[in-house]
Amino acid sequence: MLEIKNLQVKLEEEDKQILKGVDLTVEAGKVHAIMGPNGSGKSTLSYVLSGRDGYEVTGGSATLDGEDLLEMEAEERAAAGLFLAFQYPVEIPGVGNMTFLRTALNSQRKARGEPEMSAAEFLKHIREKAAQLQITQDMLKRPVNVGFSGGEKKRNEILQMAVLEPKMCILDETDSGLDVDAMKLVADGVNALRDAGRGFLVITHYQRLLDHIKPDVVHIMSDGRIIKTGGPELALEVEKNGYADLKEGA
Repeated sequence: MLEIKNLQVKLEEEDKQILKGVDLTVEAGKVHAIMGPNGSGKSTLSYVLSGRDGYEVTGGSATLDGEDLLEMEAEERAAAGLFLAFQYPVEIPGVGNMTFLRTALNSQRKARGEPEMSAAEFLKHIREKAAQLQITQDMLKRPVNVGFSGGEKKRNEILQMAVLEPKMCILDETDSGLDVDAMKLVADGVNALRDAGRGFLVITHYQRLLDHIKPDVVHIMSDGRIIKTGGPELALEVEKNGYADLKEGA
């Protein structure tokens, strides 16, 4: 589903190489986790895949279902089925959560040549999804993320993912700043979306999230490259021993 080959990326504003040849394949129906120390390039990878400005691809490729992601605008990537849950979700004052979600959903449906969802259809759709994530009607009526706690913002991100039903979901340190209860709610929302037609790339520092979102494959990233790949036991090894030994062996 997602195929990345020798991806090399630098910052546009300064001559600093961040990604130095990333190779990664995420199959449909699989959950891949990326762990690594600060500054290893994990978040940069998520930003580049989603189309954020400020980065220059200097080599390699990234495709989603065989389509060249790097040639698409950010909104085209979203319509193609790519979703990014942010580490720090932004507040959008003056834009109601329901309005935002319905507009996003219908713009993607339109871009794919599908009929737009009516107000009544959308209301039924979102109430079902919100109930699964314990998101109240009050939260749905408020402006996007305004006045939300950290946990509410992250749950709102997962609600967006549940409503849009993307093919490829990238979670950028979704567990940061969450207490155990909030993290479990977010993880339950992610697990409810796991199916044979959807892939996940979960970027995290900690094993604790992976206790709830069980990955099929774990990758360790350091200095702009993936230095080791294994099963869920690799995350446990990192939790116990840290990254130093892996970095020395790379």
